[in-house]
Amino acid sequence: MVRDGAVALALLAACAVVNSPTAVVTAGNRITGEGPHTGQLVTWWVAAAIAVVAIAARSRWPASMLVLGTVAVGMHMALPVPFMIIDLAVPILLYTVALRYHRAASVGALAGLLIGVAGWSLYSAANSLPVPGLPDRIPVVPARAAVGGPAPPGPVRSTNIAQNTWSGVLLLGSVLIASWATGSAARSQRARALDLEREQEQRATLAATAERARISRELHDVVAHGLSVMVTQAQGAAAALDRKPADTRTALEAIVATGRDSLADMRRVLARVDGIEDVWHPQPGLDRLPALVGQVTEAGTKVRLTVDGKRPALPSTVDLSAYRIVQEALTNTMKHAGPGASAEVAVSFQDYRVEIEVRDDGRGGTPGGGGTPGGGGHGLRGMRERVYLLGGRFSAGRGEAGGFVVRAVLPVRGQDA
Repeated sequence: MVRDGAVALALLAACAVVNSPTAVVTAGNRITGEGPHTGQLVTWWVAAAIAVVAIAARSRWPASMLVLGTVAVGMHMALPVPFMIIDLAVPILLYTVALRYHRAASVGALAGLLIGVAGWSLYSAANSLPVPGLPDRIPVVPARAAVGGPAPPGPVRSTNIAQNTWSGVLLLGSVLIASWATGSAARSQRARALDLEREQEQRATLAATAERARISRELHDVVAHGLSVMVTQAQGAAAALDRKPADTRTALEAIVATGRDSLADMRRVLARVDGIEDVWHPQPGLDRLPALVGQVTEAGTKVRLTVDGKRPALPSTVDLSAYRIVQEALTNTMKHAGPGASAEVAVSFQDYRVEIEVRDDGRGGTPGGGGTPGGGGHGLRGMRERVYLLGGRFSAGRGEAGGFVVRAVLPVRGQDA
């Protein structure tokens, strides 16, 4: 309101300096044949004060102030004076309404003002009052006065009512339409900016959600596999503690190694959260499958690895996801396939995709994996999300010959899997 009040006072000051209201009102009375009228000058200043208040409060009550400003300018137009600087209050208020309200409401306000301008211009021209139009309107003086004869008593009549009427409509209508168009365009631009900001917020939210899901999958795969191996090794160490102390030592060493590897993997995952890439310990990929298979075999579950085809250069996301899928499938085998179960891991490199199949011969049946075709555990859900994010295909369920089978097909460079 302080800013708008300053604008309003600046308009009033410019009007007082440029237009000289006292001289303009006196000249208007002379044109209509009336003498000086102090009441008309007071009316003009009262209307000007109303216009100042309307502009100052336009941000808080745009529609109400447009009505108030229209009343003020109407009071000015009722006087025999032309359109003056302070009367720009109506275009300014119409701009505010177009900026703040829906287009239907602002168009209605514009239409009402245009109708009012047309009616007042017609009335003024018909009654030989000054029409606030183009500056080429000059009152027509009768021939007797032109050759030196006395002018007839009463106000001088203008002979071209239609010309004066359209002159006012053209000038004032153009100003009103321009102010409405400017406000409407600013509203559209503001709406686009808000939509863009909202879209950016949604993208940021989706990105944060995807990152949380990625971190959750990574931590689940790392922790679940590491703990499964450690629990299996601990069980073996407990069973061999009295009869085979050497085996117990070997199992404990395996537990320590697995724990260290899991902690290193967790540090890598959390480092990526902070935007730090661990170049000394890169993310695991398919080249680490032999070590993974050896680790699971040492834990008591026999695994056979088969690799078919020449391995192409894989994107890091495909390489990591393929490794995690095999890791999680073997973890489910260790947890759910039952004692004495074994597994087979087959990796096939095609032209544009990597095919993975992990099969076990266990008899497990828990929701987390091995033996449950529609298992809803975190492991299967994480594998499925990894594959779908890369645009691949995934299936998991009971095999035809028993056991549990996990299949995944990952595209190499964005091609269809």
